[in-house]
Amino acid sequence: MSDQARWKATVYVGGLASMVNAANLHAAFLPFGEIADVSLPKPDGPNSTELHRGFGYVEFEDPEDIKDAIDNMEGAELFGKVLKVSAAKPPKNVNEGLGSKTALWEQEGWLAENAVSEEDKIAADRAKTGADDAPYDPMQGLEGLDVAGPKPA
Repeated sequence: MSDQARWKATVYVGGLASMVNAANLHAAFLPFGEIADVSLPKPDGPNSTELHRGFGYVEFEDPEDIKDAIDNMEGAELFGKVLKVSAAKPPKNVNEGLGSKTALWEQEGWLAENAVSEEDKIAADRAKTGADDAPYDPMQGLEGLDVAGPKPA
C-alpha cells in the first residue's frame, strides 16, 4: 500500500488519557474493521515520563472502515476522556512550502512551477525594448478622420 493510500485508511485519535496504550486503542477501534497498525507518537523530551503525546493514529486495512470509526467514535469516552476522531492528514514536508528552513525559490517544487524559459525571457526583453524605441503617439490611427466632433445625423 502506498503512503498516500495508507493515510486515506488512517484515523487521527486525539484527547487520549495518559494511561491509554496501543492495545487499548486497538481494542476500541476493532469493531469497525481490520486494523493494520496503531501508533502513539512518543513525547519529544528525553526526560518525559508520558507514554504518548495525547493522540494516536489507527490505520485500517480497508479505507472504507474509517467512516464508521469516525461516525461512532467521535465524541466517545475512553478512560474518562472525550475522543476527537477524524481522518488523518499526511504530515507536511518540513523542507517544502512556507515555514521551511530553505528559501522558497530554492525549493524544487517552486522552481518547477515558476521557472521561466529562455524563450519567454527573450520575448519579454523584446517587448520592453520595442515599446521604448518609439514613444506612444496618442494621435496614431486618426488620419482617416476629417471632421472633429460627433457624426452628423
